[in-house]
Amino acid sequence: MSRIACGICPHRCRLEEGEIGFCRARQNQSGRIVSLNYGKVSSLALDPIEKKPLARFFPGNFILSVGGFGCNLRCPFCQNHGISQVEATLPGEKISPEGLAKLARDLSAEPPGNLGVAFTYNEPFINYEFLLDTARLLRAANLKTVLVTNGTVNEKPLTDLLPFIDALNIDLKGFGIDFYQRIGGDFDTVKRTVEIAARSAHVEVTTLVIPGENDGEEEIAELSAWLADLSPEIPLHLTRYFPRYKSQIPATDPAALYRLAALAQKRLKYVYVGNC
Repeated sequence: MSRIACGICPHRCRLEEGEIGFCRARQNQSGRIVSLNYGKVSSLALDPIEKKPLARFFPGNFILSVGGFGCNLRCPFCQNHGISQVEATLPGEKISPEGLAKLARDLSAEPPGNLGVAFTYNEPFINYEFLLDTARLLRAANLKTVLVTNGTVNEKPLTDLLPFIDALNIDLKGFGIDFYQRIGGDFDTVKRTVEIAARSAHVEVTTLVIPGENDGEEEIAELSAWLADLSPEIPLHLTRYFPRYKSQIPATDPAALYRLAALAQKRLKYVYVGNC
């Protein structure tokens, strides 16, 4: 039986007929890879833009936030595991790209207003086709498209999509190959995503700081130095971890988080502490 390769992310899953990929959201159907997530909605809310978090992209405004199901990483500490680590075949509300774009337009015309659509809550790139179809409509309507992503995406789908993307918050889970191997990701791919996206869109970076895992001063110094080499004006969000999903590591000490933020501020202009 022939296998078909999915080209969205570095897993490059080779799927037999009917088989679902690592992300739980893409399937070989009759010899082509389709998104099981297309238009499926697990979460829909009008959020402050700062909640994405984006601190320096139209601050004080709201954005319609939408999520689906599934993820192409396996973080044991996932803060949204209820939608990211479940099957996209679960029942869920559906909306078309046209319907989502219309909702975004309608919300923009009434208080408190709406910038556009943020694809968030779970990994948006695994729902690539819906993302692209909607982003084109939003661009035509002069509305913004925002991605909150783990950055685990191949270069071609990324560069094909970026002309329609206005801002990204990219999770940099840790600053090392070993850390990414433990969560089923690829460190170099995520770094490349940050580099490419920052050339054409507003980019902010988030690291969830986990005690004993990615909270070393040397690691944060290396991370902030690397970002500063791209641009010292890329905002970095260091956020407090809480025990979730399969991880029972105690929550991050706020004092330690602020010390790491002060260290990052030696290289970066904008460093924010979150979840404290």
